[in-house]
Amino acid sequence: MKNLMNLKSNNLFEKGTKNSITDVSGVRVGHYTLDTNDNKTGITSIIPHSGDIFKQKFVAASHVINGFGKSVGLVQIEEFGSIETPILLTNTFGIGTCLNAVTKKTLEDNPEIGDTTGTVNSVVAECNDGVLNDIRKMSLTEANALEALHNASEYFKQGAIGAGRGMVCYGLKGGIGSASRLINLYNKDCTLGILVLSNFGSTENLNVYGNKIGQELNEKLGLSSSTKDKGSIIIVLATDIPLSAMQLKRVLKRTQSGIARTGGYTGNGSGEIAIGFSTANTINHYPSETTIKLEMIHDDLLDPVFSAAVEATEEAIINSLMFSNRTIGRNDKIIHSLNEFIEIYP
Repeated sequence: MKNLMNLKSNNLFEKGTKNSITDVSGVRVGHYTLDTNDNKTGITSIIPHSGDIFKQKFVAASHVINGFGKSVGLVQIEEFGSIETPILLTNTFGIGTCLNAVTKKTLEDNPEIGDTTGTVNSVVAECNDGVLNDIRKMSLTEANALEALHNASEYFKQGAIGAGRGMVCYGLKGGIGSASRLINLYNKDCTLGILVLSNFGSTENLNVYGNKIGQELNEKLGLSSSTKDKGSIIIVLATDIPLSAMQLKRVLKRTQSGIARTGGYTGNGSGEIAIGFSTANTINHYPSETTIKLEMIHDDLLDPVFSAAVEATEEAIINSLMFSNRTIGRNDKIIHSLNEFIEIYP
């Protein structure tokens, strides 16, 4: 079932060196993957910088596109406009395990938390991988989450790995995908990176770089038409562009257009959440002065940032499909890969 067609992307922006979220300097990604006959699941970590994130926070924002999800930590991001822990991605029932793991790690690194200073806002997001994974077993452990944090690097694999091991996107094998774009602002090359955990969409709606191939794929796979979109997608955005929390939120809102370009319409049962941070400004937990100076670009410069976010989100979703291979999960459920049908030339 190879070569349904050859497809090529038309990019407005140049890609980063690695074409991934880690093109933003200091950002690292790590995985832990659990792969057995019944369990296809895992954990993926996104670490904003190599220092103490609790003591040196980044400006951050979140945007709930559709709220059928169980993420934790978004309320404080919304209130204070900053992030103070790594972001962990996992399956729906792994939220509590990952929350405990990242919280305990942060407490270990910062003995004053909960004693002489406040508590910590850990950030974890999820998608339901129950099609391929026996999610009821709740097989992931805190040690697994710590391994995902420990394995973080600027070079990481994409596809059916980490939190993406059991995910299904457009009826095909989904998972972890990433892309980046370079944007020239004030005569300086800036970087915007996207990482997605893709687990949404109906096959019939799949659109790859403007080519509506979903209906033909439906026929090849023998699937019924008009299947519901009841999955989820988590989008993590990183950039070195100096943005305020409000500006970041505005950029995150545009990622929905990237989802739509691939054929997603945000179904009733689809949990679609975007989280973003900028590495341009550091907010010290213990201020040395009474005022903080934060840089931000002028709103008139945001249009190319919006456009790059859309383009990178679209490609990250497609990469999550193309880097994932055909998978047999629990109850011998077979999920095919997009790379069985098409070839893509970037």
